[in-house]
Amino acid sequence: MSTETSAPARPRRRWAILVVGVLAQTAASSFVYGIPFLVPTLRDERGLSLAEVGVVVAAPTTGLLLALVAWGFVVDRVGERIPMASGLTLAGLVVGGLALETPASLTVIALLLGVGGLGAASVNAASGRLIMGWFSADERGIAMGIRQTAQPLGVAVAALVLPVLATTEGPFVALGWTGLACLVAAGLVVGIAQDAPRRAPEPHEPTGNPYRTPTLYRLHAASALLVLPQFAISAFALEYLVREQGWSPGVAGVFVAVSQIAGAAGRIATGWWSDRVGSRLRPMRQLAVGSTLVMLGFAAGSVWVPVIAVAGIAVGAIVTVADNGLAFVSTAEMAGQAWSGRALGVQNTTQNIVASLAPPVLGAIIGATSYGIGFTAAALAPLAAIAVTPVRAERR
Repeated sequence: MSTETSAPARPRRRWAILVVGVLAQTAASSFVYGIPFLVPTLRDERGLSLAEVGVVVAAPTTGLLLALVAWGFVVDRVGERIPMASGLTLAGLVVGGLALETPASLTVIALLLGVGGLGAASVNAASGRLIMGWFSADERGIAMGIRQTAQPLGVAVAALVLPVLATTEGPFVALGWTGLACLVAAGLVVGIAQDAPRRAPEPHEPTGNPYRTPTLYRLHAASALLVLPQFAISAFALEYLVREQGWSPGVAGVFVAVSQIAGAAGRIATGWWSDRVGSRLRPMRQLAVGSTLVMLGFAAGSVWVPVIAVAGIAVGAIVTVADNGLAFVSTAEMAGQAWSGRALGVQNTTQNIVASLAPPVLGAIIGATSYGIGFTAAALAPLAAIAVTPVRAERR
């Protein structure tokens, strides 16, 4: 029988493990969230409507959300390393198979992308718990902020590489390179990562079921609401710049990539901010205000002043993603060590439900009306998150 031991206060290996976690999440994110950058090529090659291509965009996140809680249970039982490596391998093999032999049926393609997302979900469920276990409370904000840069970095890599490759090699051959990245990341996880050490509970850390009070439910709801503006930007930025502003896919991809890199830096800064002020949820609510203003600014700019809409994409790529690490740290801290894997799985699931629904729903609204109306509707989500975020329940 294993016994709980206290981990060293500042184990040096925590930084190497953080780097591996970031690389693993970056590889998975380049696949799961990279498909929007194939939208112009997919539409040209297959004659798809925005709503149809939205289904393809949503397929990996749909598979991901179906598996997140299950991966959380596995991680709470067996640790983080093996689930991460196994899931990345599955995602890499599925995406690589699509690149080698692309089915004619859009339904089959969507199903396979969903299976790839199911594998990628292991990283979302495990890497956050891994970092929470290796870093102490006064470093978790910035550590999780660094970890959360993985998603915008993955999107940035996809924005730079996929549109260019898609025009020369086809959309799914281009996507196959993200599958190779997942396989390489799986090898790094096996070779370098180690399961987080068990430790004694910290003061005020819950040890029982954290879902007996409404706090985590409110936190999950607020986080899910704040995902909608994030995916409004990431799913339609390149399409807007190419179709509405007449930019080339390559130039638009560079613009989006630079914006995503700025968003990654913003996540680190937000984590540092939360460590300094001793709160995760007060900054999160303030960022919800910012996301609301960005959505409304883009909506107005798309109707009257296009340069404001373009600026809204750049600012939105920073503001709309900055809260994510705060929500993850707060979820793990409120859930406690024994429940953190499951709680992070639920957190990821609620977020990815919105991530899966946002592209087809917003695509249908924009296609039937305009970008202005679509992004005005998207602004309602962060507006609601301002009220839902459980700031008063936070104990720091």
